[in-house]
Amino acid sequence: MDSPRGPASFVTQANALLRKNLCVQKRNLKTNIGITFFPVLICVLLIVLQNVINSELDKPKYKCGCVCLETSGDGRCTRKECGIQHSTLEQVGSCPIPSPPQWPALIQVPRADFRAVRTVSQPFDDLPDPFCRDSWSCPATVLVTGKDKVVAEGIYIKRVVSCPISVFECNGFPGYPLQDSCRESPQVQTHSHGTHNCSNLHFSPATLCTWSSLSVYPSCHRPFHTILGAYHFSSVNIQCVEAVPVWRESESIINHELFKGYRQRGGEINEFIAGYDFLGTTQYGLGVNVWYNSTYNDNTANAFIATLRVPRLVNAVSNAYLRFIKGTWVEILLEYVKDMPKVGTNFQLDLSSLLSALFFTWIIELLFPVMLTYLVYEKQQKLKVMMKMHGLKDGPYWLISYSYFLALSVVYMSFFVIFGSLIGLNFFRVNAYSIQAVFFFVCTNLQIALAFFVASFFSSVKMATVIGYMYVFGSGLLGAFLFRFFVEDKTFPYGWILVMEIVPGFSLYRGLYELGQYAFSGSSMGATGMTWRNLKDPLNGMRDVLIVMSVEWVLLLILAFYLDQDSLLGGGVRKNPFSCFRCLQNKSSLSWHEPRFAQQDSKVILDMEKSDVALEVGYSHTLRKVVEQLLKDPNANQAIICDNLRKVYPGRDGNPDKLAVQGLSLVLQKGKCFGMLGPNGAGKTSFINMMIGLIKPTSGTAYVHGMDINTGMGNIYTNMGVCPQHNLLWETLTGKEHLFFYGRLKNLKGAELVKAVDHSLKSVNLSHGNVGDKQVKKYSGGMKRRLSVAISLIGDPKVVFMDEPSTGLDPASRNNLWNVVKEAKRNRAIILTTHSMEEAEVLCDRLGIFVDGDFQCLGNPKELKARYGSTYIFTVTTSPGQEQEVEQLVRQFSPSANRIYHLSGTQKFELPKQEVKIAHVFYAVEKAKRQLTIHAWGLVDTTLEDVFIKVARGAQAFNEFA
Repeated sequence: MDSPRGPASFVTQANALLRKNLCVQKRNLKTNIGITFFPVLICVLLIVLQNVINSELDKPKYKCGCVCLETSGDGRCTRKECGIQHSTLEQVGSCPIPSPPQWPALIQVPRADFRAVRTVSQPFDDLPDPFCRDSWSCPATVLVTGKDKVVAEGIYIKRVVSCPISVFECNGFPGYPLQDSCRESPQVQTHSHGTHNCSNLHFSPATLCTWSSLSVYPSCHRPFHTILGAYHFSSVNIQCVEAVPVWRESESIINHELFKGYRQRGGEINEFIAGYDFLGTTQYGLGVNVWYNSTYNDNTANAFIATLRVPRLVNAVSNAYLRFIKGTWVEILLEYVKDMPKVGTNFQLDLSSLLSALFFTWIIELLFPVMLTYLVYEKQQKLKVMMKMHGLKDGPYWLISYSYFLALSVVYMSFFVIFGSLIGLNFFRVNAYSIQAVFFFVCTNLQIALAFFVASFFSSVKMATVIGYMYVFGSGLLGAFLFRFFVEDKTFPYGWILVMEIVPGFSLYRGLYELGQYAFSGSSMGATGMTWRNLKDPLNGMRDVLIVMSVEWVLLLILAFYLDQDSLLGGGVRKNPFSCFRCLQNKSSLSWHEPRFAQQDSKVILDMEKSDVALEVGYSHTLRKVVEQLLKDPNANQAIICDNLRKVYPGRDGNPDKLAVQGLSLVLQKGKCFGMLGPNGAGKTSFINMMIGLIKPTSGTAYVHGMDINTGMGNIYTNMGVCPQHNLLWETLTGKEHLFFYGRLKNLKGAELVKAVDHSLKSVNLSHGNVGDKQVKKYSGGMKRRLSVAISLIGDPKVVFMDEPSTGLDPASRNNLWNVVKEAKRNRAIILTTHSMEEAEVLCDRLGIFVDGDFQCLGNPKELKARYGSTYIFTVTTSPGQEQEVEQLVRQFSPSANRIYHLSGTQKFELPKQEVKIAHVFYAVEKAKRQLTIHAWGLVDTTLEDVFIKVARGAQAFNEFA
C-alpha cells in the first residue's frame, strides 16, 4: 500500500459530504423543484382570487350611486349627479364625503316595542308591565350595580334621570326602506322646512339608520335645532322617553339579562339601553364598567352606530358623576362626533394582506417537515452513524447540513418574495424589502435550528413527518384563532404575548401579522407599509419578534448540538455530557500514531490457546488474565483488546433485563481475522455494535490500537472500516458515488481516489456492465452486500468489522468475496461474524464460539475440531423396520456409539475414534448388506459444524440447568 495517510481534514470531509448531498439532491430534483415552486403556486392562487373578487366589486352595484338629472332627445343622459343621497348601502362606501356630518351625542335606545318588560324568562317585578308595548309607552331601562348602592343610585338616578331624556326619530325619509320601522311609532312627529326634507340632508345611509332607532339625549333643555342647525332644521318636535334605572346585585346578573335580550331568531326581544357597574366608585374616584348589547349588526347603519354607543354612554355617566360631585352646572362638553372626510374610492380587496398571517405561516413552515424528515431518515437508517464510523467529524456534518438547509430556504423564500412582488401582491410591494429580508432570514434560520433540535427526539420518519405537519397547520390555526386575539386585545398583558412568541410558530405568525396589517393599511390609504422607523412604534411587535427569534435561534442551535453530541434521545451512543470539550483532553493518549501499548513479546497470547489451561479454568477467566497482563505490559502488536466488556439491555413491560454480552475479554493481533460463531441471539451483533460505537457498553471497555472506545471513538473511526449486518446505503446514490464519498472521508484524493474506487468495484465484481454507475435501489440484495464489503475496505482501514458479510450471496460471489477478505487481512485486523462454517474455516485464523453472551471455546479451526471432534459420524439409511438391527450392528464394532439422530430409517451415530478402525466399519457394513436393506451409508470425520452444534447445545443446556 501507499505511505500512511493522516485523517482527512475539515475541508476534505466537508467537500466529501457536500458532493454526496449534491448527488442525492440531483436525484431528488423534481421534489426540490416542487417544493421551491409551491409558494409561487400559492401566490398565483391568491392573485387569481383577488382579481375575481375585485372584478365583482367593480360592478355598478358597489359603486357610488348616481341619478340622471337631464337627458337629451335621444334618451342619453347629459347631466347626472352622484353621491350618498343616491346610493344604497352597498354603494355608499365608495362615495366621497368632503364634509362629514356631525353626529349628536345621543344615546341609542331600543325601539318602543323592543324595550325590556317582564317576561317568562325575566320575571323581575321592577321591569315594566308588558302591556305598555301595546300603547308604545314602555320606558327605556338601564341596569345599575356597584359595591355602594347609595352612591350608585345617587349618581345615576338623581343626576342622569332627573331630566326627562329626549328622543329624536326621523321617519318618512322617501326612498329609504330602512326607515319603514320608524313609521310604526305613532308618537314621533317631524317637520321639514320648505323643500328641505330628510332626504336632502346629505346623510349617508349609515346616518339614516342611526335615526331609525330611538336615541336618548341627556338634556331636554337644549334646543335640538342648534345641534342640527347646519342642516336647515327650523323645527323638530322632541319626544321625551322615560329612562328607568333598575338595581341589580351583581354584574353577572346584568350580563345575563343583556344576553337574554339578545335579538335571537325565533326568540323574544327584551332590550335594555345599557348596564353600569360602578364598582368601587366613591366621591374621590369614578370607576365604572359599561355593559351594552353589541349585537346591532344587522346592517351597515347599526354596525356604525355600535361604534358610537360606548363614548356616548361614557359621556353620560361622566357628566352625571361630575354633577354628583360638583353640582349641576359642571359637565363634559361632547356636542358631537364626526367622521373623517374621504374622497371617492373604488373598493379593492387586498386578499394577500388579509390572509397573509395564516397562509404565509403555512407556506414558510412547510419547509420544516422536509428538513425534519431528512434528518430523522439519516438517523433511522443509521446513515449518520455509518458516516461517523468512516471518519466524518461533527463539524463538517453540521456545517454542510445546515448550509444545505439554509440554501434551500433562501431559494424558497426568494422565489416567494420575488414572484409575489412581480404579480402585484401588496404584502411584498408595500413593506420595505430590507425588513422582509431580515425577518425571513431570521425565521428560516430559527426553523432550521428547530428541525435539528426536534430531530433529536425522533427515531421514526413516519412519526416525525406526522408531528411535523401537525405542528405546521396547528401553529397556523392557533395563531389565527387564538394568538391573534391576544395580540389585538390591548388589555392583555404584553409579557404573556412575548412568552407565547417563544413558540416559533407564534413568533412567525406575529411577524407576518404585523407585515400584513401595515400592507393592508398602506394599500387602502395610499401610504407606505412597514419601514424601519415603524419598529419604534410601541404597537408594532416586529422588533420584539426579531429579538425573540434571534435569541431562540442561537439557543436552539446550541441545544440541538448538545443533544446530538450526547445522543440521550437518539439511537446512537450516549456520550459524556461534556464530550464536546474533548479538545481539553490529552491528545497524545488518543493519537493513532502514538498507541498506549509499547512493543513487547506476546508469548502470553499463545498460552490462552492451550487446551489444558482453557479446560481447567474456563475461557473467560483465561482471557481476562491475558488482557490484564497486556494492560500491565502493553504490546503494540495487538490491534484490539477487549477488557471485561459487558452489555445489559434494560427490561421492559415487566420483562427482566437481557444480558447480551457478559464480561467478554479478547485480544486480536494485527494481520489476523477472528471469527465469531454463535446461534441467533447469542450477542455477536451487540458485541460488534459496541466496538463500532452504535451502542454504549454497560461496563468494561475495549481498546483499538490503544484508543478507548468509550472516549476515543472519533479517532478510532478515522482508521476503521465497517460492514454492518444490514446494508446502510443511500438508495438514490450509485455504487461508485458511495465509494467516492467514503474514499474522500479516508483522505483519498485525485488519481489515488479514482484508482481505489475502480479497484474496489472490480474486487467485488461490480465493475462490469456499468453496474457501479447504477443507483443502489436497482441493486439486488447480493450486490448491495458486496458494495457494503467494498465500502468497509476502501481507504486501507487498520481495523475492519464485518457482521455476516456473505449473507444473501450466491456461491460464486461468496467465493470471490472470500478471496477479497483473505487479501485484505494481510495488513489489518478483521473481526467477522458468520453462520457459515465453511466461511469461518476459509477466512478465520482463530474462531470463538459465542453462546449466551460469552465464549465457550477459542482456537483455530483445526484445534477446535481436534478438541471437540474425537468421533466419527456414521450415517446409514435402511427400511424403517430394520432400525433395531442397524443399532445392534453398530454396537458390535463400537460399543460406546451414541445415536444422535434418527428419522424414518435414517440414523446417525457418533463413534469414538479410539474404539473403531475404518476398515472394520467397511467390512461390517458389506457383511450386513446381505441381511439388511441398506439404501445408503457413510462415515465422515467431525466437521466444524458438528463442533459448533455440540458446543452450542452443551452450553445452552448447562445455562438452562444452572
